[in-house]
Amino acid sequence: MASALTNTEFVFPSQKSVYHGKVRDVYNINDEKLVMVATDRISAFDVILPEGIPFKGQVLNQIAAKFLDATADICPNWKLATPDPMVTVGVMCKGFPIEMIVRGYLCGSSWRAYKSGVREICGVKLPEGMRENQKFPEPIITPTTKAELGLHDEDISKEEILAKGLATLEEYAVLEKYALALFKRGTEIAEKRGLILVDTKYEFGTYNGEIYLMDEIHTPDSSRYFYKDGYEERFAKGEPQKQLSKEFVREWLMSNGFQGKEGQKVPEMTPEIVNSISERYLELYENIIGEKLEKSSDSDLLARIENNVNAYLKK
Repeated sequence: MASALTNTEFVFPSQKSVYHGKVRDVYNINDEKLVMVATDRISAFDVILPEGIPFKGQVLNQIAAKFLDATADICPNWKLATPDPMVTVGVMCKGFPIEMIVRGYLCGSSWRAYKSGVREICGVKLPEGMRENQKFPEPIITPTTKAELGLHDEDISKEEILAKGLATLEEYAVLEKYALALFKRGTEIAEKRGLILVDTKYEFGTYNGEIYLMDEIHTPDSSRYFYKDGYEERFAKGEPQKQLSKEFVREWLMSNGFQGKEGQKVPEMTPEIVNSISERYLELYENIIGEKLEKSSDSDLLARIENNVNAYLKK
């Protein structure tokens, strides 16, 4: 099995700090640029799982880079370059402490809430009589707070965001406009690949007084995709949809008694499980991008990344 990169502790030129997130290590270069390393760590239910997934970081980084380029006409984004298959370098933005979740279909956590009787999510009223995996009349935005590591993101409404001063009315209007336009573009690109973009999250910040798209976009860690072929038939029969997302990891964990709650133990991640998750990430890349991933399976990932980033920063 290929090696997985689960931890980095680089010291780059002009580095001021490093932030280790759930799956990314973010290096602050002189308060001007960010070097974002997409590691092979994987998280679910806001818990970092004990085993890394080979090629996952490369898949996430390269999908995000391609979608950042494909949506740059909609709104400015933070990306400057991808000097390594697992690294994106971009401008340093001041992030909004919220995530803009756009949902086109009722599934995942929103379905679980709906099934329990909830009819309003983040201030958005949901129609009666909906079924799992049903398309909403129009995509809805259900924001969450952006929690610190180890804490859970919390649902929040537009009204609460404004009341708490997390964004101004004018800023929120731009966030909403950008999020829906990005989702529309992502939906169109997915459709060309025979996929349905079900839901996704976007993060935004400000740079030089402008609102910028940050972080990843339309990756399997931030999005859920269904296969278009067979969707209607499976929906009519009430069968589970064939999907490309991280939901299968959550479902495997739930079936083994883990939902991130206190006292629960992560089930053993055997080499077979790790390999199957890796294959699913490669499958999504090939489907959404339309080409096979050129696997960068260097034996020393750390040395390669350090050399590539240093060469870029010295330019």
